[in-house]
Amino acid sequence: MLQPEEARLYVLAAAGGDRAAWDRLVEEYSGLVWSVIRGCGLFGAEAADVSQTVWLRFVEHIDRLRQAERAGAWLATTARHECFRVLRRSGRQVVTAEVPEVAAPDDADAVIEALATAADRGAILVALGRIPPRCQELLRLMTAEPPLTYDDIALSMDVPRGWIGPTRGRCLNHLRRALAEDAAADRGASPGGSGIRHAPGGS
Repeated sequence: MLQPEEARLYVLAAAGGDRAAWDRLVEEYSGLVWSVIRGCGLFGAEAADVSQTVWLRFVEHIDRLRQAERAGAWLATTARHECFRVLRRSGRQVVTAEVPEVAAPDDADAVIEALATAADRGAILVALGRIPPRCQELLRLMTAEPPLTYDDIALSMDVPRGWIGPTRGRCLNHLRRALAEDAAADRGASPGGSGIRHAPGGS
């Protein structure tokens, strides 16, 4: 992960035409850009188009970024705005409301770690897709590579910094419940179980 001063130097070098510096920035922040795009619910060709647009915007503005050391936050914010533009153009809903209040779990950090490293990542991603979109976006940003600070996430999501901690707890609680429901359904569908889990669209 680039430290702020390192990021600033790479941005300045890239703005001056240093191709190696540009490649380093793309390597460092491409995962972040994709995390924001997926968190907004875009995939496939739409996601690729947004990613390309974000990097084009970065090229256009790289020589006049006011805070070059916060290039990651700039990219995340731009990605979010581009996603919203695509969603509005297609008539889809742009989710901005906060999720309902529920009790925060005690093992929030463990679940965040699981999101990034668990062997059963597939199950976690399935459960992640079943929680409120605003929560999906927050949790994806919190597990982005390179890691983001709370200030970067707040800037990306256009929320106060103090909103993140409490909301993270509520979102993780949604995720834990979704994981528990999926696990219970899988047990019911296993040999000897009494339930049958149908695939979507099945009869």
